Amino acid sequence: MHGTFVILLPLSLIIMVFGGMTGFLSFLVRAYLLLVLTGVLFLFGAMVTLAGISIYIAYSAAAFQEALCLLEEKALLDQVDIHFGWSLALGWISFVAELLTGGAFLAAARELSLRRRQDQAI
Repeated sequence: MHGTFVILLPLSLIIMVFGGMTGFLSFLVRAYLLLVLTGVLFLFGAMVTLAGISIYIAYSAAAFQEALCLLEEKALLDQVDIHFGWSLALGWISFVAELLTGGAFLAAARELSLRRRQDQAI
């Protein structure tokens, strides 16, 4: 499990960087398909981030259960402080930001499509 979220979370970052580059290019070119591709890419990146966060939480729970089995003395467990910290909070923020960005790119593609239809009708 450890290797999976170690791969998924940096992969999400790579998808975000690539999505940012295609998004910048799509706004310059005003290409409908490129806007849709960028929106879908950000939504896919959000799903990769969500999978990475979920596996990270499951891995942490499994590690805690293993620690319970290894440390049979209750006094030692009272000294163990378990918390996720900023990494999990930033992961959730990243997930929400990717969802909103993907939705914004899809909305921009729809708006561009509607404007082109209006221009053709005139």
